[in-house]
Amino acid sequence: MDISGISAGGAVSAALAQKEAGTEAQVQVTMLKKALDTQTEGALALLDALPQASNTQGLPANLGQNINTKA
Repeated sequence: MDISGISAGGAVSAALAQKEAGTEAQVQVTMLKKALDTQTEGALALLDALPQASNTQGLPANLGQNINTKA
């Protein structure tokens, strides 16, 4: 049934177009959220894959903690 032929066809058509635009915007926001979630998961996986920093050289723990500001 085509309801765009009703006497207030312009108003109905505009209402349908507005509803369609709202639905399209919701779909776009949902897809954006999914893309951001996917990128977050990928970034976290990369961070987890980094080797843990450890003091494997047998250096003192305080080494590298101070900066010599005198020139």
